[in-house]
Amino acid sequence: MENTNAMEILKTAILMEKRGKAFYEKMAEQTNSPEARKIFTTMADEEKAHVEYLSLQFNHYVKEHKFSKPDTSVAQEDISHEVMNAEIVKQISAASFEAAAISAAMDFETRAVEVYSKRAAESTDPNEKELYAFLANWESGHHKILYDLNEQLKESIWFDNQFWPF
Repeated sequence: MENTNAMEILKTAILMEKRGKAFYEKMAEQTNSPEARKIFTTMADEEKAHVEYLSLQFNHYVKEHKFSKPDTSVAQEDISHEVMNAEIVKQISAASFEAAAISAAMDFETRAVEVYSKRAAESTDPNEKELYAFLANWESGHHKILYDLNEQLKESIWFDNQFWPF
């Protein structure tokens, strides 16, 4: 049962990352904002890295029927400086297509954190546990970037429309 479940989780994880990549690529293609395009392209690149990372584990698991020690030195760099700047808030309205996409992307990232965290907690294989804990942390960083951006967009529209109760 553990082997079947491990394979299913790996397949689910790869599919989830591929869907995230496709989503970000489509948003980058459809936006008119250069700053939003940069965010979505950067996030698509991150999802591609996750697919590659998980695919290595999948291939190893298929051959060896066990997880390899995950390479946690993989560049998990702070990308917030690439996507967070004052210009992005100017270019994106909190009620725009891009803002809606950012909100949807937060849901993607939340789901990934939940799946990876749950599997890390359930697994008895130390390498698998480490793999999913690492991925949950990586996805948490993405969620934080999107959350912070969403909060800045909300603040901007609240300020512009004088929604403050005082």
